Amino acid sequence: MDLNAALEQFDTVDANLRRLEKVWKEMRSLIPGGIVLGVSDDRRYENLRRSFHAISRSLPRIDGWRFTGEPLAPDEIAQHQWDANEVHEPAADILAHHEIYGSDVALDEYRFRFDSARRNLVRERVRELVREIDRLLPELVERVACNHDGVSDPDWSTLHDAIAEVERLAGNLTPRSGRWGDMKRHLSFAQGRDLHDIANLDWPSVRADLEMSLYSELEPLPVEVDDLAALVKARPTGRVSTKLAWDRLDDEDFERLLFNVVSSAPGYENPKWLTRTRAPDRGRDISADRVLPDSLSGVARHRVVIQAKHWLTKSIPPDEVSRAIASMPLLEPPPVDVLIIATSGRFTSDAVTWIEKHNNDRKRPTIEPWPESHLELLLAERPHLAREFRLHTQ
Repeated sequence: MDLNAALEQFDTVDANLRRLEKVWKEMRSLIPGGIVLGVSDDRRYENLRRSFHAISRSLPRIDGWRFTGEPLAPDEIAQHQWDANEVHEPAADILAHHEIYGSDVALDEYRFRFDSARRNLVRERVRELVREIDRLLPELVERVACNHDGVSDPDWSTLHDAIAEVERLAGNLTPRSGRWGDMKRHLSFAQGRDLHDIANLDWPSVRADLEMSLYSELEPLPVEVDDLAALVKARPTGRVSTKLAWDRLDDEDFERLLFNVVSSAPGYENPKWLTRTRAPDRGRDISADRVLPDSLSGVARHRVVIQAKHWLTKSIPPDEVSRAIASMPLLEPPPVDVLIIATSGRFTSDAVTWIEKHNNDRKRPTIEPWPESHLELLLAERPHLAREFRLHTQ
């Protein structure tokens, strides 16, 4: 089955699940509180209960788990209400509420599992499209003037189709807090200035929404042991590897890893992505505020920008550092106080000398090199991130 056919199946299940949620919402409204027992309209409630049963049976299993949340019959509801009123104890009220409104929990559980499965289904394809859009936009911006003329470049239709597919795949799981509406409008107008607005304003905002929706921290990583105490009792021996498998990451994974490091680091606030549309490597910078408390002068904040260089086969030369410094005005205001260049490789000795001279001359921004060895130390303190990104070698 191809992705389109699989997505159609998910869309059908989603439609049925929405119908089920709507049916239960009306059924719930027919269950009165207070001294009234049962439901307010037996006939309507029973018809809805039949519909609920028919729709719920259409919901497929998710990883072996099947929906089990059939509503109670009116007389069963009345019995639970009567029992709770007779006992007059909190435990009895809680039990009655759990039995009567158990469909709430079942629907929430199925919706959670469904959304997680759909994210897993589309994640890789969305990543492919994001990389394609990241490639197309800088090339189109270079070729198409920012004016009121229509865009006639052949890559425009490719960009249009890629964004449309991203919309389809994102579905309702992706928040629309970014400039989705603006991007649609600019795509429909299809003028040179619209292309530049998409590249400089719309896409960076939409891309941030996609990042948030694709990678949920509420989903578990696979665990291969049933009892951790068994590992302790086995008395495992040997050296622990600190070498990391950087080749398991692509450029986007490397950027996302750095973003996670900064986001969870004490003393850093307001982490955010910065997309440099005209960057020669089409990379994204990461911005954050470094908080420096001072007992006498108060708190100072330095704006830090991190450039990610996922270079596995070559070291960072001086001209690359120079270009990084030259690009900083594109990210201002506010001014950049510290530039961190993080690489999965190393810096040449000439690059190290260049950085030291730049910093000794008190030029702004200060440059901090983060080579592979420094990242290994950072991740040794954050083994959960190394595990999440599959960096540990066997």
